[in-house]
Amino acid sequence: MPPTDASLSGIVLAAGAGTRHGGPKALVVPWLADAVRLLLDGGCGSVVVVLGAAADEARALVPDDARVTCVVAPRWSDGLGASLRTGLAHADGDAVVVTLVDLPGTPVSVVGRLTTTWDRSTLRQAVYDGRPGHPVVIGADHWAGLADTLTGDRGARGYLVAHGVEEVECGDLHHGLDIDEQSVSRPARSPRHAPTAPDQGGTP
Repeated sequence: MPPTDASLSGIVLAAGAGTRHGGPKALVVPWLADAVRLLLDGGCGSVVVVLGAAADEARALVPDDARVTCVVAPRWSDGLGASLRTGLAHADGDAVVVTLVDLPGTPVSVVGRLTTTWDRSTLRQAVYDGRPGHPVVIGADHWAGLADTLTGDRGARGYLVAHGVEEVECGDLHHGLDIDEQSVSRPARSPRHAPTAPDQGGTP
């Protein structure tokens, strides 16, 4: 397990309404708690959880830990970009590790590979067999510039590409698929119940 670094923060994006999924993904036990623990176990000294839909219910599922702060994105319904902008506004330290609530089963080893070395100028993204995914490491030198590009459901990818993001292959550690991608070949499930055995690696 990577050592904890107080200058490295984490952001969990968990604000969406989960329309395709049938309800807010933040309410699916234990996804939210697992995403927070992924970042803490991965070495983040603090974690910001960005909530939106069903924020009060979701907040109750966040681990009770002094290192974890919950914030509500004022314009969460605008999309991912609005949520990330809120997370960056509340982050501190020299870099953040950003992940999503709907990536169950992501191993700590992925975070560890991304954060072996980093500084305020780092832009680094996990890729899975060449496909961009999460987590993403964003050095503090980029926060203001990135925030200026985040509108609606537009995430960070455009900024990352324009500024020469370093892609780190993690396909040997995990498949990197979010739950919507995983469910394409699986039957629908209740939004309040997690998959019984999420894949830990390889391609499903």
